[in-house]
Amino acid sequence: MFIEQIPKILRLFMKGVLWRMSPTEKSIYITFDDGPTVENTVWILDLLDKYGIKATFFCVGRNVEKYPELYSEILKRGHSTGVHGYDHKRGLYKDDSIFMADIKKAGELIESHLFRPPHGHIKPSQIKALSGKYQVVLWDVLTRDYDQNLNGDKVLDIAKRYSRNGSIVVFHDSVKATGNMRYALPKAIEYWIEQGFKFEKINSK
Repeated sequence: MFIEQIPKILRLFMKGVLWRMSPTEKSIYITFDDGPTVENTVWILDLLDKYGIKATFFCVGRNVEKYPELYSEILKRGHSTGVHGYDHKRGLYKDDSIFMADIKKAGELIESHLFRPPHGHIKPSQIKALSGKYQVVLWDVLTRDYDQNLNGDKVLDIAKRYSRNGSIVVFHDSVKATGNMRYALPKAIEYWIEQGFKFEKINSK
C-alpha cells in the first residue's frame, strides 16, 4: 500500500502538491506518464475514444520532440497534457538548477501548467521554485503497471482496490508497461463504469 497509495500523513509534508481531486465527487482522473510512444499512445487514445473518456498525459519532452504528430493527436482528441521533464530526470538526485533547466526545456514543447516529477521524486525547494508557473501533480493511485514483477491481474487489483472519489490514477504508455497496461486499463475502466464513476481530465490551462 505504501507505494500504491501514499499515506495521508506523508502527503502533508509536501505542500503545494496535488494528490487527489475532490473526495466528494464520484470521479476518476486517469493519467498516463512517459509518452508519447508509437507502441502505446494511439492504442490508448483509441480505447479512451471507445468509452468517451478524457484523460491527462504527462509527456516527456524528448518524446514529444521525437513524435510531434503523436503529441498533436493527444490534443486533437481533447485530452490534457502535462510536463514530465525533458530527459526524465529525478529531482531528488539533481541540483535544482539542472532540474529546473530540464523542465524549462520540456515546457518549450509542452504548453501546460501541470508538472509531474519523474518517479515522483522532487525536493521541497523544487516545488517552491515551480510554484506560480506549474501545479505539481502526483497521484492517489499508482498502478505499478511498469513493474515487471507484477502481472496484469495484480495491476488491475491495485487500480480497483485503491481507487476512490477524486482519485488521480497513474498508468504508463511506456514500452515496458505495455503488457500490464493493455490488460488492466480496459478492465479497470469497465469496473469504474460499473461502480458509477465519471471520468475527468485535469485542466492543463
